[in-house]
Amino acid sequence: MSALPPYASKAQIAWYYGFRVICAMIFFFLIVPILVIIPLSFNASDFFTFTKEMLALDPDGYSLKHYRDFFTNPDWQQALRNSVSIAPMATLISTGLGTLAAIGLSQSHVPFRGTIMAILISPMIVPLIISAAGMYFFYSRIGMQGTYWGVVLAHAALGTPFVIITVTATLVGFDKSLVRAAASMGANPVTTFFKVQMPLIMPGVISGGLFAFITSFDEVVVVLFVGSASQKTLPWQMFTGLREQISPTILAVATVLVTISIILLTTLELLRRRAERLRGMSPG
Repeated sequence: MSALPPYASKAQIAWYYGFRVICAMIFFFLIVPILVIIPLSFNASDFFTFTKEMLALDPDGYSLKHYRDFFTNPDWQQALRNSVSIAPMATLISTGLGTLAAIGLSQSHVPFRGTIMAILISPMIVPLIISAAGMYFFYSRIGMQGTYWGVVLAHAALGTPFVIITVTATLVGFDKSLVRAAASMGANPVTTFFKVQMPLIMPGVISGGLFAFITSFDEVVVVLFVGSASQKTLPWQMFTGLREQISPTILAVATVLVTISIILLTTLELLRRRAERLRGMSPG
């Protein structure tokens, strides 16, 4: 946002500083709960609270035992393996389908593009509990309820809208004359796609894939409906831990997930800047 001009009125000055105060308060409200989790995960006691030793910065009040429990407890490790096996596969499926759908819907000759787009991104709009219940009844009829591929396809359905939106946004700045030029040089559609179009939209594809991965890795409602005990993911294990036993190991897991999210969001920002440079725009 530009600096305040010297001829600004009192109302403009008040809004200038008031807007920043409001943004700072919103940021504080959103980020503080996350920041509180991180030091609590190093608590030496088995309580969700800051002990006197922690407040006094006494080294005896801090411990890595909750992280050791996470990396050694078979229940947590099984949940981690399930998440690591489900999320990447769901990401691959949603990225492939979402990219193809975005490219197809970017063609002006496709009829009912608006209706098709609304249907494809509906998993983002419909309440998750409704989608989960619908998937449960559908999977029960076709025998996929409680299976690995049932959970993967359910997560892929939730991640595909993110890929469609990000790739569609990338295609807005795509110069279609490059495709026509490649075709005039004798390149077939497949070669044109992989040699010309895909390298230019790759930042959007990767961004959509990362969003799909985060959606699958953090999702808990759908997996509760369509999964079984053998597909218990990390968020499911955290939910079970909160409901059945209050263990600070959950805080250690949450810290790990927050760290992963920060890394992925940083990657998304770098990809956004790269995509803007490819389109000849300066990053804002």
